[in-house]
Amino acid sequence: MSLLTVKGLGKSFGGVKAVDGIDFSVGPGELLALIGPNGAGKSTTFNMVNGQILADRGSIELAGQELIGMRPREIWRLGVGRTFQIAETFESLTVCENVQMALISADRQLYSFFKRASRHARDRALALLDLVGMLDQADRSSSELAYADVKRVELAIALANSPRLLLMDEPTAGMAPGERNALMALTKQLVTDQGIAVLFTEHSMDVVFAYADRIIVLARGRLIAEGTPAQIRDNPKVQEVYFGTGKTFEKLQSSKEGSA
Repeated sequence: MSLLTVKGLGKSFGGVKAVDGIDFSVGPGELLALIGPNGAGKSTTFNMVNGQILADRGSIELAGQELIGMRPREIWRLGVGRTFQIAETFESLTVCENVQMALISADRQLYSFFKRASRHARDRALALLDLVGMLDQADRSSSELAYADVKRVELAIALANSPRLLLMDEPTAGMAPGERNALMALTKQLVTDQGIAVLFTEHSMDVVFAYADRIIVLARGRLIAEGTPAQIRDNPKVQEVYFGTGKTFEKLQSSKEGSA
């Protein structure tokens, strides 16, 4: 059963079709990777789902409810969380207070400088930090965090509205290989435990092939392939259009066989 269903989605900028009539879906408990070369339409697609860009045509439905025309805040309140390529926190606040700020929004409370964020739903914020392995740093200033830990805090913030769908834009950008695997393994566990649907873009192919349940590939705004990691790895069109010679896939296959 699909949670997010995209049909005939299109967006043009001037005479350029950035996204040209694509269809895809993602279900609860599934990680769907959206990949493609630069200029393929990944970011445009991602931002249309999130409401930051208005689609010219097509449909984006969340559990049967049309999202096109809604603002990002309205989509957030329907249970769609998001992380960004460059993660940021409020450095003047503690780790816990950053999550509490997200909970203030999720609970539709008004933030006031006369009412400190630290007074709102601290127990829930701590529970979210525990989920992402940051409980022991809850009262630490966010300005002191390593970047990999900022990414974990951002994930806790994205979970503040108990999302049904999580959009992750380049979740491992700027992270070392070990940090990338740790974050994606954590995400995979959350998806399994809570039944969250995840749509993510990613340039690190090792992450995509290790953690995605399915992959969709865009090129010049069109969907050229969809399938399991194994199917995408062996797809001649994807190798030609996305990777040229296919050497990246050969390297991934060798790494997989070597670790078996």
